[in-house]
Amino acid sequence: AGGMKTTQAVDSARISLLLNELRLPAIKLVWSQFAEQADKEGWPAARFLAAIAEHELAERGRRRIERHLADARLPPGKTLDTFDFEVVPMVSKAQVMAIIAGDSWLAKGANLLLFGSPGGGKSHLATAIGLALVENGARVLFTRTTDLVQKLQVARRELALEAAINRLDRFDLLILDDLAYVSK
Repeated sequence: AGGMKTTQAVDSARISLLLNELRLPAIKLVWSQFAEQADKEGWPAARFLAAIAEHELAERGRRRIERHLADARLPPGKTLDTFDFEVVPMVSKAQVMAIIAGDSWLAKGANLLLFGSPGGGKSHLATAIGLALVENGARVLFTRTTDLVQKLQVARRELALEAAINRLDRFDLLILDDLAYVSK
């Protein structure tokens, strides 16, 4: 039995190194619990492999959304759950849900314009739509229009306008807040 233990220890260390090399951090964390369960419950090898592969994919999806959320720079706390559709009767919740669910308008590069008086919930609604789209896998950037114009003017002065525009091009959606305040 002593020989068995050392083989397992060597295998564990080797498996960790291999998973590092293959860049499979999620599997590296959980493979031994999965293996233990598989051994105990007599899983076929294919089921074990499928289980750890699914776990890795799910973690990658979660990490990608986390990264995209950080990149989006959305104002915090402005979700569809916290948007009061009662207060803004001209905005239909069904229409907003349809906009989020059907992203063909994003693929076409169509614009979504929100008009209304100050404090009418435009930024909140735009943020909530952006958040829902990120959760659906889209890349979104929220920026005040004046900030974006200033950044692009600086980039132009530094002869880096093309690079700046290419960076913006990575996003599926740009949310430009406070468009009315831009003079040029």
